Amino acid sequence: MSTARIQPTVTAACVLSSTIKHHFGLTSLRLPTNHSAAFRRQRIKRNLTVSMSATSVSEPLEICVKASLTVPDKLGDCPFCQRVLLTLEEKNLPYDMKFVDLGNKPEWFLKLNPDGKVPVIKFEENWVSDSDVITQALEEKFPDPPLAIPPEKASVGSKIFSTFIGFLKSKDPGDGTEQALLDELSAFNDHIKENGPFINGEKVSAADLALGPKLYHLEIALGHYKNWSVPESLPYVKSYLKEIFSRDSFVNTRALPEDVIAGWRPKVMG
Repeated sequence: MSTARIQPTVTAACVLSSTIKHHFGLTSLRLPTNHSAAFRRQRIKRNLTVSMSATSVSEPLEICVKASLTVPDKLGDCPFCQRVLLTLEEKNLPYDMKFVDLGNKPEWFLKLNPDGKVPVIKFEENWVSDSDVITQALEEKFPDPPLAIPPEKASVGSKIFSTFIGFLKSKDPGDGTEQALLDELSAFNDHIKENGPFINGEKVSAADLALGPKLYHLEIALGHYKNWSVPESLPYVKSYLKEIFSRDSFVNTRALPEDVIAGWRPKVMG
């Protein structure tokens, strides 16, 4: 294993699954070079850790992400964008972020992705959306270090986010939404106790990179709007949060707390 920047070559590692290729049917579009209010970019340079069999990139991967609601030229609060950025960080891939104002989506972005959602990433000449598809493509194109997880562990903690949203939006303390969240967190606590410190054991995996940003939103939003935090009776959940939130990849890609609070305000107040 060495650290180097290498020129791309055509190898078997470049071949994606049929599922990924299906999503590569998106229209290619040249991004504007101006720095309008609806578009900002920030280039993140990383040394590429590669092996002889790994596919590399000669230029940073271009990715459209949500712009901050509170501070100009900063990353916004989308947990799905952070999931992809975490994957790029953990795989030591360089990337070039384009900040998109989702409250004022520019025409070029809507042509690129008519759904108007982020993240969207460029692979060669094709733009690909959906964090599930993007992270699978990254795993196939750049397999080192591996982040894949066994199917039986892929859904661990998957219901925490929806129960968090239910509790956050609830205005009735007795409607059971808090208990539903506690039940999911308790099940997750048991899993980490038996399998931790991460979902798949000793090493971080794609499942952690998907769940971590959602738990970050949970901690900030419930702390602000409900004065609520993960109880001490769930020590393995608390240790998991500490492990995930302290990783360099997470620190490099996390949203500002003010953006998380602002992002959830319409759902809480509405």
